[in-house]
Order: sequence, then C-alpha cells, then structure tokens
Amino acid sequence: MIVAQQVADARQAVSDARRSDRRIGCVPTMGALHPGHESLIRACRDECGFTVVTIFVNPTQFGPQEDFNRYPRPLEDDLAICRRLEVDLVFAPVVDTLYPAGFGTFVDVEQLSHTLEGAARPGHFRGVATIVLKLLNIVQPARAYFGQKDYQQQLVVRKICRELDLPVEIHTCPTIREPDGLALSSRNRYLDAGERRTALSLYRSLQLAEERLRSGERDVRMIAGQMRQLLEETGARVDYATIVDPQSLDELTAPAQNMVALVAAYVGRTRLIDNLPITIDQLR
Repeated sequence: MIVAQQVADARQAVSDARRSDRRIGCVPTMGALHPGHESLIRACRDECGFTVVTIFVNPTQFGPQEDFNRYPRPLEDDLAICRRLEVDLVFAPVVDTLYPAGFGTFVDVEQLSHTLEGAARPGHFRGVATIVLKLLNIVQPARAYFGQKDYQQQLVVRKICRELDLPVEIHTCPTIREPDGLALSSRNRYLDAGERRTALSLYRSLQLAEERLRSGERDVRMIAGQMRQLLEETGARVDYATIVDPQSLDELTAPAQNMVALVAAYVGRTRLIDNLPITIDQLR
C-alpha cells in the first residue's frame, strides 16, 4: 500500500495505475474509520482495479464553534484498516498542502447547500464542495463512493460533478448501523453510555415517520412534529426533523412516492445526523 502526503506523489501513483488499465476508485474520508467507511472501501475495491482512500480532516467545513480541534485523528489505526482491506493508495495530506498560504478559491453550490445542514452550519457545504472538488481533481477517479448517512452531502457532490462536468460516477452506499439502529459515525466516540442511549432516538424518530406514512397518514408536517417531539422527550436538542423531496430537499406537505426523512440533533455536546429514504408504492 502506498501512503502519500504530497499531491504530486498521489498523482504519480494514480497515473501509474491508469497506465496499467486499472479503473480508479476513490473513497474520500476524514479518517477515524469505522465499519461504515469499510463498506465504502469494499464496494470500491469490488468495482475498481485501484482503490484510493483519502484521509483529510477538512478545516473549511467546520464552523468556529464546532469540533475541528477535537475531531479524532487516529491515522495509524486508519492505515492499518486500509492495509487489511487491501487499499492501493492512501492520500493523507496535511492542511497546508491543500490550503497553502493565500488560498482563496471556494465552491458554492447554490440552493442545495443553504438548507437543512447548510442552514444549521453556515459555510459547511462551501468547505465540503471545495475539498471534494480538489480531491476528485487530484485523484481523477472513474468512481467515487459516499455514504447515505450524509444524504445532503452526496446530493451536493452529485450536483458538483454534473454541473462542473467532472467525469466521475458517484456511488451512494447504504448507511451502516449498529444492531440497535444507531448509524455509525466517527462522532459516536464522543458519546458516553447515557448519551448513546439518547442517540438511539434519532433512528426511532425516522422509524416513526416511516410507520406513520405507511399506515396512510397524510399530514406530513404533523408527522415531522411527532418526530421532533420524540427527540425532545429523550433530551436531544433538535436542529431539524423533517420529511423532504429526495432530490430538491424541499419540505413536503403531503406524501409522495419517494421521500426522505431527515434529522439532526445535539446529544450532549455531540451533533448527530441521520436519515431514512421512504418509498410508498401506492398512496392511499
């Protein structure tokens, strides 16, 4: 496995693989790898001949009061996981490599970046869009893999590739959960035992939405209110709990065939997100 910190070294490794007619796949991460990341890496490895994992805690997607400084950075553990999964290249640059002195070019995806996560975390998707564009430009993969848990993020990335004409297929892989339903996240390690029990309310609120919609309830805003109530009753501090169109993220007032329920809430000091796509084959 090649471990590169410099852009030129990463590009050289990818160029060598491409000359050998190996399809390049990329899994962008912020490290602190868990089985959710592993599922992305396996999907990439199964479909591509050369698997690249990027590990970079991106400062521009964190707000001033967020957890950039304490975000976990277990690089040696992450590299061990990548070796076990037979990753070909890990690109793990330092901040100054990707944001040198005087850096001033950013990508802003209008509308889609300014709702839900974008409204709760101003500037977040500006940072996400910029770093994803940089990483895809450096690696130039045929395919890139993202998790469904970050639902809005994968929509933003798809829009970047479509509108900026990047020849990259975006594959969204299913959310990986603990047996009790908690979505895997690098931030779960912040939770103590009591907070972890509270965190289960995020998935329960999504299940509630699915149950109500499948039972024929048509007042979508009432269901969203019930989701919020469930979260608040457990002690979570809610940023949003809503049911939206899966492409535009516009809030729905009546059921549609395809929907996504989305939640974001603080459990203690830790902000968690989750979502659940919901399909109703026959609306009542």
